[in-house]
Formats: sequence, C-alpha cells, structure tokens
Amino acid sequence: MSDLVQVGLVGVGIIAETHLEVLAERSGISLEFTVDPNVAEPTAFRGTRSPHYSGLVEALDAHQPDLVVIATPTDTHADLAVQALTLSSARVLVEKPLVHDLASLTRLRSLGETADVRGRVFTAHHFAFSPEVRWGAKQIAEHPEWGPVTGITSAFYDPYVLRGEQAFASYISSWMDSGVNQLSMLARFVDLTELTSADRQMDGGASSWCTVGYRSRGTAGTARLRSSWLTGSSSKETVLAFGRSGVEVWIDHTAMTGFAAQGGSLLAAYGNDGRTPRKVAHYRPLYESLLSGRPDPVLSFDTAAIVTELHNVD
Repeated sequence: MSDLVQVGLVGVGIIAETHLEVLAERSGISLEFTVDPNVAEPTAFRGTRSPHYSGLVEALDAHQPDLVVIATPTDTHADLAVQALTLSSARVLVEKPLVHDLASLTRLRSLGETADVRGRVFTAHHFAFSPEVRWGAKQIAEHPEWGPVTGITSAFYDPYVLRGEQAFASYISSWMDSGVNQLSMLARFVDLTELTSADRQMDGGASSWCTVGYRSRGTAGTARLRSSWLTGSSSKETVLAFGRSGVEVWIDHTAMTGFAAQGGSLLAAYGNDGRTPRKVAHYRPLYESLLSGRPDPVLSFDTAAIVTELHNVD
C-alpha cells in the first residue's frame, strides 16, 4: 500500500477502540472518516476528529479511502463489504467472523474477479496473530523432525454466564463467539479440512463441542474444540500433540505463554513482559501484515471462506 494509508472506519464500538489504538501507533495512517448510525459525535484520533457519517454509502461519496475497516455486528458485514467493494477501490478489513451464513459467503464470492474479492477482502483473524500462537508456529516450522501434528485439543472459556441474556444478545452463542477464534487460530498450524462432528451447541448455546479434521505434513488428524461460558473467569488453552516424536506444544492464550516438551524434557518456552494488553498484542502484528506488500494468508478471503464453512451453524 502507499506510504500514506487513508482509513475509513465503519463501526465505533468497543472493538473499534483497539483498531484505533493500534492504527494511532503507526506512522503514515490517516483516519479519513468514521461511520456509525448509532453514534452522533465524530471519533477522536490523534487529537483530531474526522468527518462522521451515518452510512457507508454517504462516506464513500465524499472520500476515497485506501482501507475500509468494518467493525460492526456480524449480520451487517456482507452488506457493508459489498458497498465497500463496489463503491471504492479500497482494501476491506472485516472483523471476524467475515460472515456467519453460507448465503452471505456465496454473495461475496459472486462478485468474483469483478471486484477482486480475493485480492481486496481480508478478515481480522486476530487470534492467529497472538504472540504465543506465532511462537508456536515458528517452533513447528523450525522442527520438522517433530513430525506432523497428530492431535489437537483446544478449550476456550469466558465468564459470560455472569451476563445472563446479555451474553446471548451480544455474542449469540459460545460457538459463534469462540469457534471462529479457535478455527482461525488452528489455521496457523494445520490445513483445516472438514467438520467431523455436529455436536456444536450445548447448554442452550452457552457451551459447544466439536471435532474438526485437518492435515499436517501430509497426515490426517483431528482437533477437539471445546468452548463454554459456564465459568467464573477466562481461560483459553490449546495443546498440539506430535504423536510420532512424543513432543507436545502447550499454549496458554490467556497468559500469552507457551512451552514445548518431550517426555520429561523442556524443549522451549515462551513468555511475555505483561505490559501489552492482549488484544493490542494481537492487532499490532495483524496490521503490520495487512499493510505490508504481502498480507499473511490467514487474513485472506480463502481462509475466511474455509472458516465460515466449518463455523456455519445452518
């Protein structure tokens, strides 16, 4: 992208705060406009306030952004992405998940080469950029002698049961909220292939369980994914097993730490200084990749399509 990147932000809710914080750290970023029909006042960015609009169409009539960031409820993503693709030449970063339903995915695909969907649409799969996940991927790449990943167990817990019905109104279900994070994170390590069990919704949607097939270094494996809101605190962990060598990689997403072990031997460990908020630690490398000449494939439309097809609940 050019040295000066003109950004249009659609949606100025809670997650937008992280986008703005990370963008403000980067030189060569200009916030050209914001869009949110539920907000009347312009959003502050580096001490100034850019023009604010109630709709994206109106904003694109007045501006020519290089990047449109869509940080709105998921059921609005498809309409807004289509508007950005057809009314501008901007790249489009959509908050995860790209869409929830297959009909919306088909709609975006139908734009095909006309709007360069594969070259312009990216999804903020931020968990794949978490420091401990990138550390784990680096360990695997540097140690082919460990062999393929033969098994994965991932458990994501959030204390949303304390929020009652508000949790379902905001996040829909545990699977809808955490499943996309788990799937996109696993795409950093393996090639996802298919959903191999259908028991995704449990406890009235407050919990989920499913198994997902994948391939690693030419070998098929199964990932077991558990998520739940039935807890008093947040806890997110993933374990990658390398059955042929006996190596295991343990990743703690809450603490952003990890270690690799083989039997009684510690092979490698990762920690952090505790100074960087977790989401900022995710979005900094995400934007670095997006704004580079070669965005990470985990951001791509193709990856989002795979995740959507596995994540879909219809």
